[in-house]
Amino acid sequence: MNREEIERCDCMQVHHEIVDRVHQDMPDDEILYDVADLFKVFGDCTRIKILYALFESEMCVCDIADLLGTSQSAVSHQLRVLKQSRLVKYRREGKTVYYSLADAHVKTIFDQGLEHVLE
Repeated sequence: MNREEIERCDCMQVHHEIVDRVHQDMPDDEILYDVADLFKVFGDCTRIKILYALFESEMCVCDIADLLGTSQSAVSHQLRVLKQSRLVKYRREGKTVYYSLADAHVKTIFDQGLEHVLE
């Protein structure tokens, strides 16, 4: 038996009670699209590095750029994406803007992804 045969269901009967139950509990498409967009944000290595850095400490763009060995412009662009996705927040102190995680959920999502990869 090849892999395709193992993965294919030969059953010709729909299990309506299961389908109906899952359909009732399924969130609206708009919500699912928002979840998909959130996970797309996690699909960029630079953004992942920025999030990891912000787990450790609140940082300004200059600090993050130095840590990652990239330009402040590139970091600012990625921080904008993270901010629009409500994963990071910022505060201004004089002329310096400091970034931090928006809330504890961000670290939880990251930690669960890391745990899954390391299994």
